[in-house]
Amino acid sequence: MKKTMLFIALTVIMAACGSKQPKNDRMSNNAISIFKSIPGDSALYGLACDGCTDSILVFLPYSGGDPDTFDIISCRQQRHMYGFPHIGDALAIMVNPENRHEARSVINLGTLEGQWCYIVEPTLRTIDGKTPPIPDSIKKKILVPVEYCLKLKTDNTASMRGHIQRNGNTPSLVAYPDIHHYTEWHPFNGRLILHADTIAGFTKEGEKPITDTADIVLLMRDTLILRIGDKEQSYYRKKEKNSL
Repeated sequence: MKKTMLFIALTVIMAACGSKQPKNDRMSNNAISIFKSIPGDSALYGLACDGCTDSILVFLPYSGGDPDTFDIISCRQQRHMYGFPHIGDALAIMVNPENRHEARSVINLGTLEGQWCYIVEPTLRTIDGKTPPIPDSIKKKILVPVEYCLKLKTDNTASMRGHIQRNGNTPSLVAYPDIHHYTEWHPFNGRLILHADTIAGFTKEGEKPITDTADIVLLMRDTLILRIGDKEQSYYRKKEKNSL
């Protein structure tokens, strides 16, 4: 079923990219997607078309109409190309305000989606500011690295796993870093907005959901680096067991 839908989608994309439709004021008649950006977001959203090269990006906006062509030479030189575009890939483009035919940054949203993981090293808990004397043999058994994973889904929902819970009331000898339980993600002006605790039951009464704004430092097929504030986090892609 998934392969059939993908084939149909690519067929529509190729037909739209190759057609020359007359431009008019009623662009909604030619829209190829119901995608709506967040208010205040000036990025362009659409699909990569056939004809993309190392210097030129052929782009079909979700609003429809004729494909646009953008110069991406400067974008690539400044390392603001996040994931190389292939035909049919969903893209977010920030246009150079001084030259509307030049892309300032390009994010391949299809490459961004998926499960991204990293390894966390635990630390020993302190008691009254001091680390309890524990034999090295015990430390080796309890200081076990754990994999944390951030999953970015196509429908802009997100999930995070890896938080270590205590068993009952028994205090743990080790501490793992706390994480924000991201539940939504959105591209916004060439950056990544991550919302945490937006699902009922996560956020305590009276508290507002947490929002983090991340800069994409690097995005490749198997590597992602995000910067939130002054902290950078590197991820590796992990395929899901039920993926094709």
